[in-house]
Amino acid sequence: MSLSPWLRSPFTDLTGCLMNHQWHGPCRDMEMKMIDCLEAYGLDRGAQKCDALIKDFQECAGRDKQSRRTLAMRWERQRQYYAGERSKEERYAPAPTPDSF
Repeated sequence: MSLSPWLRSPFTDLTGCLMNHQWHGPCRDMEMKMIDCLEAYGLDRGAQKCDALIKDFQECAGRDKQSRRTLAMRWERQRQYYAGERSKEERYAPAPTPDSF
């Protein structure tokens, strides 16, 4: 993980942080903890010391596990439907009630 550019210039200082999670979203606290940890230990040593925080933040920002879990549930429903374990009416999970959000 690299947070600093290979070549520093005034342009990279101005455009260095165009995207972050500090304005919105559930990942802002994780990002702040990760950045604080990396700032405390430095980039090279912080990559080892802050590995758990970095992985937690990457999961929160990318949502890889959530996507894989959703895809696995979809494949299982498809398998059950094609194997005849689900009828056409119950191929998908029932929709939530309109006022549940």
